[in-house]
Amino acid sequence: MKILNDLDSFSKTDTVVTIGTFDGVHIGHQKIIKRLINTAKENQLNSVILTFFPHPRMVLQKDANIKLINTIDERSQILEALGLDCLYIKEFTHEFSRLSSHDFVKQILIDRLHAKKVIIGYDHRFGRNRNADINDLRNFGKQLHFKVEEISSEDVDDVSVSSTKIRSALLDGNIKKANKYLGYNFMITGTVVKGKELGRQIDFPTANITVEEDYKLIPKQGSYVVSAVIENQLVYGMMNIGTNPTVDGKKETIEVHFFNLNKNLYHQKIQVRLLHRIRDEQKFESVEALKLQLAKDEAASLQYITSQNE
Repeated sequence: MKILNDLDSFSKTDTVVTIGTFDGVHIGHQKIIKRLINTAKENQLNSVILTFFPHPRMVLQKDANIKLINTIDERSQILEALGLDCLYIKEFTHEFSRLSSHDFVKQILIDRLHAKKVIIGYDHRFGRNRNADINDLRNFGKQLHFKVEEISSEDVDDVSVSSTKIRSALLDGNIKKANKYLGYNFMITGTVVKGKELGRQIDFPTANITVEEDYKLIPKQGSYVVSAVIENQLVYGMMNIGTNPTVDGKKETIEVHFFNLNKNLYHQKIQVRLLHRIRDEQKFESVEALKLQLAKDEAASLQYITSQNE
């Protein structure tokens, strides 16, 4: 899959295009993307997604602190796995938001992306002040010689899922619901950094993960069963998101104790998948009480992993 941030290097290959932020690339999005890819193959075209970053709400609205399900790199990774030919990541700016609907279609979809077909949701809006809809797009199609395929309300509503629902599930700690809507296990990608090494002192060494992207949504604090692929090996572990109140921690951290893994992970970039929530974070009377609870968490985690792999 080609990933482009500008269109100077885009080939003159004819394309079928869909447009959207696709945060989460959830099962509803995947339905649209699979249609896009299949249509491209049937018509010997290249499949292209035009997505925007930063998220338009970060730029145009007061809730610039919106948290996203995926980082832009995670989103790219998921789209590549689906078989997309090209992802064009258009920088979303105030200036771009003022582009008229006609200029957007002519300058980007036709002149640069060479769209022969656009697949779009029935409720999609675009152009300055989002004042154009699918009917306008059909009119542009007649003028500029491209086809428009509508994703009907029935198709969209057939999967009653949205990025907003998934964000809410993650913030509630309902990883089971979030993963069901996503169609894959929610991921956190970050770099392993040196921590206080308290875990090592109580026989539960942890990899402390720092997420560089401040817009990445971090789920509700607590303990989770997780998996990761490290040096081509699938490993499992348990992760804590929280402030470590037992030792008077203040800052939220993400720490993973991997089972049966004895490797120096410092400075490595790893991706952790959340499989199951164990419990809320809590403050224990002593470090020894915390150690006893971690042993129980490990047993519960291993039991869960076994049950899922049977």
